[in-house]
This record gives sequence, C-alpha cells and structure tokens, in this order.
Amino acid sequence: MMKYLILLSAIFFVSEFVLMVFKRSQKEHTLKKSDRGSMALLWITISLGFTFGFIFANYYIWKLANYVVAGVGLLLIIVGVIIRWLSIFQLKQSFTVNVVIATNHQLKTDGLYGYVRHPSYLGLLLIMIGFALAMNTFSSFLIISVSMLLAVLYRIRVEEQALKSEFKEKYESYSKKVKMLIPWIW
Repeated sequence: MMKYLILLSAIFFVSEFVLMVFKRSQKEHTLKKSDRGSMALLWITISLGFTFGFIFANYYIWKLANYVVAGVGLLLIIVGVIIRWLSIFQLKQSFTVNVVIATNHQLKTDGLYGYVRHPSYLGLLLIMIGFALAMNTFSSFLIISVSMLLAVLYRIRVEEQALKSEFKEKYESYSKKVKMLIPWIW
C-alpha cells in the first residue's frame, strides 16, 4: 500500500511543479505583486511534510482499520484534486501560483468561488490531509496537516490583503457572504 502512496505523492508533486512552472504570472501582465514568500513557504511545507510524514508512516502492520483509514485518505485526495483543479480551470488565465493582481484581473465570485473564497486551497488541504491519513500514523497526520494548515492560512492572508487592496468594498462584501474555506462554516 505504501509504495502506491509514494507513487501518488510523486505524481502530486510533479503536477504542482508543472503548475509552478507554467502558471506563474507574466511580468507584462502584472499590476501588483504581493506574494511575500507564501509560495516558497507552501513548497517548503509540502516537501518537509511529505519527507517527515513518510519517515513516520506505518509501512508494516496493517489491519482492517488501517485499510479503512487509508481508504478515507485516498478518497480525500481524489476529492481534493477534483476541487483544486476545477477551481484552477474556473479561474482560467487569472490563476497564478504567485500572488499577483493582473492588469485585467476580475474578481471571481461564481462557480466554486460562490461557495468558498479559496477552493484551490481547500482542495490542497484535502489532498494533504488525505495523504496524512493514508500514512496511518498520528505523527504523520499531525506533521502534515498542522503545518499545511498554517502555511495555507498564511497564504490566504497574503492573497486576501491583495484582493482587498484591489477590489476594496466589492471584496469586503464578497467575503461577508462567502466563507473562506468551508462552505457556510469558516
């Protein structure tokens, strides 16, 4: 089971790397940059989270409960990938891996963005929590999920400051209606 999880994590890592290479903002289309190191923090957190998560993962004794937990983890990974990529496709050209305001930037408030303000980060968190569960140890779960949540919350704060600065009252109104990460809750 663990070898498949390692393979799946490598595929995830490659997909995120491809996003980083091809979906960086272009300087000629950038109005304001305000990433403040959040992309680097996400990469470091993902890399270290996987490294230490796999170090502490359960490779040996698996019972039915372990397979159930791993199955739930795999389900979360699948749901997270769907949410993440759907949110990226819905943003189209506006999606970038670094936090910028483009010259033609429009505030997206429909589709998944009508349910949560940051569906891409929700998907990323679900993916990472799924991997953490599938590793089948409490240590791996804590290492990955807590560090990733903190990194994503920092990234959201950076992004929201940029959006508030650009869209002012329109973003304030949107953020009062639509929750940050969990529909109708948070």
